[in-house]
Amino acid sequence: MNILILGGGGREHALAWAIRQNPKCDRLIVAPGNAGIAAIARCAGLAIEDGPAVVAFCEEHAIDLVVIGPEAPLAAGVADALRTAGIPVFGPSRAAAMLEASKAFTKEICDACGAPTAAWARFTDATPAHAHIARTGAPIVIKADGLAAGKGVTVAMTEAEATDAIDAAFGGAFGAAGAEVVIEEFMEGEEASFFVLCDGNTCLPIGTAQDHKRVGDGDTGPNTGGMGAYSPAPVLTEALQAQVMAQIVQPTVAEMARRGTPFQGVLYAGLMIRDGQARLVEYNVRFGDPECQVLMMRLGAQALDLIHACAEGRLAEVAVNWADDHALTVVLAAEGYPGDYAKGSVIAGLDALPEDSAQMLFHAGTAQRDGQVVANGGRVLAATGRGATLAEARDRAYALAEAVDWPQGFMRRDIGWRAL
Repeated sequence: MNILILGGGGREHALAWAIRQNPKCDRLIVAPGNAGIAAIARCAGLAIEDGPAVVAFCEEHAIDLVVIGPEAPLAAGVADALRTAGIPVFGPSRAAAMLEASKAFTKEICDACGAPTAAWARFTDATPAHAHIARTGAPIVIKADGLAAGKGVTVAMTEAEATDAIDAAFGGAFGAAGAEVVIEEFMEGEEASFFVLCDGNTCLPIGTAQDHKRVGDGDTGPNTGGMGAYSPAPVLTEALQAQVMAQIVQPTVAEMARRGTPFQGVLYAGLMIRDGQARLVEYNVRFGDPECQVLMMRLGAQALDLIHACAEGRLAEVAVNWADDHALTVVLAAEGYPGDYAKGSVIAGLDALPEDSAQMLFHAGTAQRDGQVVANGGRVLAATGRGATLAEARDRAYALAEAVDWPQGFMRRDIGWRAL
């Protein structure tokens, strides 16, 4: 098979790494890719949010399967263009991607199918939103309705924080994504991530993970795109996973099909768990980053078979073969992240690092410059380890992270603390 992956972050490096191991993969192209991906696949310049351009590229290069990594091409309808052209694609339609592209849309779906989630209200103007905050008080959650690159959510612990967040959204801080605001009840508990493949009819759970959003040890400091993750998440017991499938995922997929917009791709449910019950925080319609790194580390070559079956509507024919193992990833970020940070610092010694099924350094924000690997983003690398226990996986991940020669980077030192 000739396979094209769209994206250039740590998620796409992990997908490429797993897919490359499968003997069914003959040729692998990633657009745009990064310095790490370039070692295992061809990287190509391509406007990945331009559906006709992606279709033309696929036809020129005889692509048999497209795997869409990030949310932006999905929201732009790239999967629709590929399906219209008869090219198998892993990723939902533009209409189905609204589950991530609009917080209010997801809330409407949950209300329609009875999926448990936080109480909510939507606003298109600051004045009634402020009045709502005055009535309900804090803590409370303010969300820009649209895609805001993971930065549109404020967990406001005071009314002042909440009003500031509302003013920021309506003041243009998130562009068009903040033209409408969703205000939600603050949910307490433990967060976890649940990943399910859907082909429009069949739903197949493929794993659990737990992310670490805050920048500092002990879950302190501002939110980030994720500073580390581990899989599986012990809080998501088999009984709880069954509850989530029955009460949240399957009703959602059924409601989407009822509306004529069947969901086909990976549905990533962010959950809040308290007193043995789960409620939906939000949906994403693509793999999380860095959760994808730990999932792919555990799935390995079978990831391609699962993704291909999902794209072709054959999920009922396949099963996930889980090893009794654990994986943990530690993000190395540029100094200053998630605030201002510099690009261009050199990362040395990468060629000497081990790369195998037990330890892998996935590149996220890197580039090649003058024969050297340089930092090219906020979250730059993800040192990932796998082991028979979570402690073993953690030790391998941190040993790998410590071996990276990059003085301008930093990491959290407590990834996995909840489970350990």
